[in-house]
Amino acid sequence: MSIPVLTAVAWPYANGPRHIGHVSGFGVPSDVFSRYQRMAGNRVLMVSGTDEHGTPITVQADKEGLTSQQTADKYTRQIGQDLQGLGLTYDLFTRTSTGNHAEVTQQIFLALHRNGYVVPKTTTGAISPSTGRTLPDRYIEGTCPICGYDGARGDQCDNCGNQLDAAELINPKSRINGETPKFVETEHLFLDLPAFTESLGKWLSTKTDWRPNVVNFTKNLLDDMRPRPITRDLDWGVKIPLDGWRDQPLKRFYVWFDAVIGYFSASVEWARRSGNPDAWQEFWTNPDARGYYFMGKDNITFHAQIWPALLLGHNGAGDKGGQVGPYGKLNLPDEIVSSEFLTMSGSKFSTSRGTVIYVNDFLREFGPDTLRYFIAVAGPETQDTDFTWDEFVRRTNFELANEWGNLVNRSISMAHKNNGAIPAPVKPAPADEELKALSRKAFETVGGHLQRSRFKLAATEAMRVVSAANRYLSDQEPWKLKDDPERRDAVLHTALQVVSDANTLLTPFLPHSAQKVHEALGGTGVWAAQPELQDVEDLDIPGRINPILTGDYAAEQARWESIPIEVGRPLAKPTPLFAKLDPKLGETGPEWAPIAQ
Repeated sequence: MSIPVLTAVAWPYANGPRHIGHVSGFGVPSDVFSRYQRMAGNRVLMVSGTDEHGTPITVQADKEGLTSQQTADKYTRQIGQDLQGLGLTYDLFTRTSTGNHAEVTQQIFLALHRNGYVVPKTTTGAISPSTGRTLPDRYIEGTCPICGYDGARGDQCDNCGNQLDAAELINPKSRINGETPKFVETEHLFLDLPAFTESLGKWLSTKTDWRPNVVNFTKNLLDDMRPRPITRDLDWGVKIPLDGWRDQPLKRFYVWFDAVIGYFSASVEWARRSGNPDAWQEFWTNPDARGYYFMGKDNITFHAQIWPALLLGHNGAGDKGGQVGPYGKLNLPDEIVSSEFLTMSGSKFSTSRGTVIYVNDFLREFGPDTLRYFIAVAGPETQDTDFTWDEFVRRTNFELANEWGNLVNRSISMAHKNNGAIPAPVKPAPADEELKALSRKAFETVGGHLQRSRFKLAATEAMRVVSAANRYLSDQEPWKLKDDPERRDAVLHTALQVVSDANTLLTPFLPHSAQKVHEALGGTGVWAAQPELQDVEDLDIPGRINPILTGDYAAEQARWESIPIEVGRPLAKPTPLFAKLDPKLGETGPEWAPIAQ
């Protein structure tokens, strides 16, 4: 039975191009999952966009001598190009500076406010002594007063997971210029998180099947539920729709508050652009729908605690009760698919330290599928994983080129040379049926792993079919069967059937090369659809042009099943699927890449 599947993908800051550490957490895993779900016959809505509000944008704008809007415009387009190049099949990749997003954010806030989950509070805010500007908590670092971790942020400690106030940090410093901030009193609106302790705890207690890293992290979330500020002093962001607040030039919603609402606002925008403004309800108010959220581990708090609390508050389902908000009863996340960090020499990728490999550089040199495969099979799915050029070269040469590429090339080449078309299996043998049975069974096994976002296991099982097919060809030696053409044709037919099956199994991981294999087997039309980067006018701000990622994915032919190949379909001489890389790259990497220390 087809079900609606929401794939909610973490929102990258629009303050610079993306590096491969970013897309290993939110990008590639979410697309592998979504492509599989579509192939399995489910209705998918994959949404995200650029997170354009907050200090990261204003800091970058100051560096480049641009306005915040100009900076967001510049990098939103660049990020869209990166994600398009990777083949990430968003139904809508938008941005948080749209009129639609502001309206939805304000409506969610007003529902929370009406239900009593927003409280005003005088608090201590950090000011930069040299500029007089407000320093958001995330831009203050110091020693955690709870666990002693050196590098805790002013809003939370990534080491122990506890919420913090910047003024509580030991030896606080500005991440922008290193100076010690000045703390002054200011009034803000707070989300009353303690008012969700019981309802959130009850919901979290049902999520025992999440990834272990997420389950372990969420165990501590209910121990320190304190009010959290949802407004801040800045002139860049969504305005607060309350009397006494809406006209204040330096009061905006905190970036974390409006960014998580983006999952829902993007769905509303997608529906409006689709011609059916209510289409989002299938994925948000339908009890049969399933919602999967993809991110790096530093975002677990916002998706396992903050966003569910906002949804409960809107639904009138927090500990204080309340009325259901204007959008109806919205679904809470079903699964949080959080990856660990992709590191280099044991450290996180860092633009400021020069330890960074940008997506666009990688794509230009190596194309998308080699990176997609590496992230899937060797990425940080359940633990921090070090990227090395040696491992990337090894995986590309021995698994993609030698194993998969070689199987495709020699199977189609022999059939093209001997038959010019897909031959008939007129003289089958038990070994043929054994291999085809293994191939057919893999759909259940690989599909089961993909359903649970176990990408390493899924890719490994798919490649096991490839290895079995290579052994089969080596054992059967069809090139020696000139005197027995009927048996040769049966072997080649079997090999081509398994190539077709393996191509389907690998399509979520390798969509670009899967299209090539589809065509090499004589197929026509779109096998694995790709996203398009389009310029569209903002739905609510006349004259504003926004770059979005979207696509027509219903037109693709890929389905999660073994489809019998068509005897007699003409075959052309194939071209290599993957080029082998120079082994020396494993030692140094390309010239433009950072040198690991």
